[in-house]
Amino acid sequence: MIKRYRTPLFETLWSDQNRYDTFLTIELAVAKAWYLLGKYDETTYNKLTKATFDLESIYALEIETKHDMIAFTRTVSKSLGAEKMWLHYGLTSTDVVDSALALILRQANQAIRSKINKLLSVLKQKAYTYKDQPTIGRTHGIHAEITSFGLKFALWYSDLKRLLSVFDAACKNIEVIKISGAVGNYAANTPQLEKTVSRLLDIASADISTQVLQRDRHANYISSIALLGSELEKIATEIRHLSRTEVSEVNEYFSVDQKGSSAMPHKKNPVSSENISGLSRVLRGYVLTAFENINLWHERDISHSSAERIILADATTLIDYMLDRITNTLSNLEVHALKLQNNIDITGGIVFSQHVLSLLIDKGLTRDHAYDLVQKIATDAMSNQKDFKTELLKSSDIMKFMTPDELDKAFDSIYILRHVDTIYLKVFKT
Repeated sequence: MIKRYRTPLFETLWSDQNRYDTFLTIELAVAKAWYLLGKYDETTYNKLTKATFDLESIYALEIETKHDMIAFTRTVSKSLGAEKMWLHYGLTSTDVVDSALALILRQANQAIRSKINKLLSVLKQKAYTYKDQPTIGRTHGIHAEITSFGLKFALWYSDLKRLLSVFDAACKNIEVIKISGAVGNYAANTPQLEKTVSRLLDIASADISTQVLQRDRHANYISSIALLGSELEKIATEIRHLSRTEVSEVNEYFSVDQKGSSAMPHKKNPVSSENISGLSRVLRGYVLTAFENINLWHERDISHSSAERIILADATTLIDYMLDRITNTLSNLEVHALKLQNNIDITGGIVFSQHVLSLLIDKGLTRDHAYDLVQKIATDAMSNQKDFKTELLKSSDIMKFMTPDELDKAFDSIYILRHVDTIYLKVFKT
């Protein structure tokens, strides 16, 4: 991932240094497991724990061997004495590679989960801040009915809680090691070795594997990240729409020295939200590659490896960055209450039409008759910029069925939002 979208933590997590450090962690856990199982004595194990490596030697040997694991084991062996005979004993490359990947992803997942929880906290705070703030709800992009501005944040909170559960389930399936050898049958080691390594690293092991962990795990994981990214884009898209000049209900925070356009000094663009929308497209693109990686030849081929070096690092790095950015955007989002009210009023009250319709039905009219009466007046009011309530009061066809006070109730925003508290109790019950 390009530096622009890397946080320091993920730059370190996916560095070559950390990759090979984690390889060594796996190798030493296996070494300890062999010692605990009686393969050699404590003195030999203690000597193995002194193993070290340097990256430049690995790089140089990889040019020669064309094999990064052999370059790694040979470099590490140079730091050991006779005990080096036990390094990588009973292992195939992918025992180390896939198990190390699981450890790295576990660290990445902890960081991502923490940032999801931080975003949830911001969404909850915003939901309560704007719970009683009326806004116009839109369907098909057209004014529909009044709703609570806070419900937008409550909805995103509920979405994200659900997607966190999806992510957690995917993490459980990806945070798994395998130490089962070249074709997964423990021919060169034992199931007990794998079980012991699993316990030492405090991480689950696969019930069955080939030379590799099965890649549906990784495809499901990438899918869960893409789902998170798509939710962030959903939030960003709403901000972008509400930021349009014609709407102007919100805007992203714009610092004093910030510039919006090289040509137009007046511009204040929703660049953060647009950035998130673009990056979510990249995440969804990785899903196809992850699904293609599921289909490997026999007990293993290497076609998935090159792709995973890109998509796993990039996907986790991107979602980490995106969570930071959307959280900061929402924390500093500027909401314009006066414009929210102005936009409710812009259509002259026709957004209360359903409540007038319901009142007429309550009075005994058939739905079709009531609908046609209300639609005719609403259409005229909208087309000719008239006040809908005034036109209703002037209509004998309407007012013969209700009193002015009853009509007033149909235009009561507080009454319309009477169930918002009930929704909040369901959403924020835990």
